Amino acid sequence: MSFSTPTAAPTPTPAATTAGRHAPLILVTGAARRVGAEIARSLHAAGARVALHYRHSAGEAEALAAAFNTLRPDTAFTVKGDLARFGAAEEIAAQVLDRGDGLDGLVNNASSFFPTPLGSIDRAAWDELMGSNLMGPLFLSQALAPALRAAGGAIVNIVDIHAERPLTGYTVYNVAKGGLATLTRALAIDLAPEVRVNGVAPGPIDWPEDGQFPPEERQRIIAHTLLKRVGSPADIARTVRFLMLDAPYITGQIIAVDGGRSVHL
Repeated sequence: MSFSTPTAAPTPTPAATTAGRHAPLILVTGAARRVGAEIARSLHAAGARVALHYRHSAGEAEALAAAFNTLRPDTAFTVKGDLARFGAAEEIAAQVLDRGDGLDGLVNNASSFFPTPLGSIDRAAWDELMGSNLMGPLFLSQALAPALRAAGGAIVNIVDIHAERPLTGYTVYNVAKGGLATLTRALAIDLAPEVRVNGVAPGPIDWPEDGQFPPEERQRIIAHTLLKRVGSPADIARTVRFLMLDAPYITGQIIAVDGGRSVHL
């Protein structure tokens, strides 16, 4: 005996439904540059409205919002705040919610990344790395939870493959991203069933701009990926868009986007 599953009607994407109802509003932290900007572009292209958070990169954030609004008027705006500072998350949440549009999604992307060799760790490094990578996402998610529950929304956290396989010399960053991975699963439990919470764990995607990894180290890292190449910000953005908009039965999961590096370290 064979069993067949009825074919469900395809779920309309935001791009297909914006003409009939309000487009979803998604806050992307650290959205002015690099991976965050690519995530925002991908979500906007899918029909969402985007709130672009930045800390220092005001010019880039405003230019990106202007480009989005040229394509579709009134579909992007900017919010400023330092997520490494206690209390900033609530201020950022207020900037978004005070517009009266609610909120459908949150992408916790903003992150600081620099080495902290054991013996050199100080309070400033701890506050910056733990603040931007763990404290900020926790308190921002908490502040926005009522709005996300009301919308039946979703959270996507940008974690790191080194949350589970620590990177030598980056102790505090490893700890912070490990906490963010646990936070992802904990929020999935605490916010269920109204809000889905997932994570994306990048591997070698966008090298730091300050030369932390010299060319020979970059080649060694690439050699340890199964695909023998670096990824692109678009690889992360596509995965975020999937989890945010097209994965209604996925929650509490972290997807590694790393060319297979996490299974070949």
